[in-house]
Amino acid sequence: MRELVCLLLACWAVDGWGQALHSAIERGRYLAAAGDCAACHTADGGKPYAGGRPVPTPFGTIYSTNITPDKQTGIGNWNEDQFYKAMHEGIRADGKHLYPAFPYPWYSKLSRGDVDAIKAFLEAVPPARQENKESELPWPLSVREVMSGWNAMFFKKGEYEPDPKQSAEWNRGAYLVEGPGHCGACHTPKNGAGAVKTRENLQGGYGENWYATSLTSDVRDGLGDWSLDDIVKYLKSGSNAKAAATGPMAEVVENSTQHLSEADLRAIGVYLKSVAGPAEAKAPASDQQRLARGAALYHDQCAGCHMEDGSGQAQVFPPLKANAVVQAKEPGTMLHMILDGARIASTATNPSALAMPAFGWKLSDEEAADLATYLRAAWGNKAAPVSASDVKKTRERMAKAAQTK
Repeated sequence: MRELVCLLLACWAVDGWGQALHSAIERGRYLAAAGDCAACHTADGGKPYAGGRPVPTPFGTIYSTNITPDKQTGIGNWNEDQFYKAMHEGIRADGKHLYPAFPYPWYSKLSRGDVDAIKAFLEAVPPARQENKESELPWPLSVREVMSGWNAMFFKKGEYEPDPKQSAEWNRGAYLVEGPGHCGACHTPKNGAGAVKTRENLQGGYGENWYATSLTSDVRDGLGDWSLDDIVKYLKSGSNAKAAATGPMAEVVENSTQHLSEADLRAIGVYLKSVAGPAEAKAPASDQQRLARGAALYHDQCAGCHMEDGSGQAQVFPPLKANAVVQAKEPGTMLHMILDGARIASTATNPSALAMPAFGWKLSDEEAADLATYLRAAWGNKAAPVSASDVKKTRERMAKAAQTK
């Protein structure tokens, strides 16, 4: 009888442990989706989480690392403390510094429980034997020890501390945006050292050679006139009545936000709606001749899809009227789409093969500037005019990005 009781107790313990492990893995899977880990750590055509994807920065190209449980080339020999230190402090298991292209300034805010769950999920990923690529950075940035100085100046480690003055929903949204979602890594402007300007949090910035628009409550180029439902629908499906996700944001929706619960997406929206934008500056007037040339180009090239009044076609072609991308402080993303075209995000709730064709081959820098200037001033839009040099810079940025693929 004693042997039978011991056997039953042993089976119960194993079963309980198995359920707990499964729960941790699923929790980690969800958090890895929230952190968009697959997008950076999976190269085009490569094995999931095996790394090798080039990440362009103003200083050179950094390649994502293998985070599968392979013991030779991945993180199979890392323990939980080493993984937490990488996420929390930007220090690898071998003691060397990580570059902030790996967004540890944001991952530092994750709780220890959430970090351990992500580790449990990654341990369940099929191991892939793939050597890591060396970063292509000039000296002295190629020496990882210089990051200790960067961290001292620009990095503040520490887990997220809830704001007792705010609701649980607001705090959940803040945790997701400022922690695993690391939205500010792209949507906040950076200084010359590549660190985000914290006082301009989420006011728009460059990421992967695309301009990421403001996520503040600014009405003109932010989310000020978006409802919570608009935000949830955009993050879940990739489009709403006001915009469609393209470029790197399409990847974010496809790999990350579409997999989050509606409750978490609403929490994100609640937090973002509370983030104040900068004082609105009056946009300089555009040259009337340039506006006339831009209007002619629009009616000839764009009105068939986006309509004469810029209202677009619901759930098919986004409106250009009152569009945050069109009115963004920096015209980079709009110019990128005009020149190179764009693919709309395809999700489970909104499978789509729609794409905007490229016009860069047929428009000169001056013509593209005329068109963009018109879009930023038509139908009540209020944004600064675009110059031919702005277009030229965007072409150069696109060419640089193409070289890193």
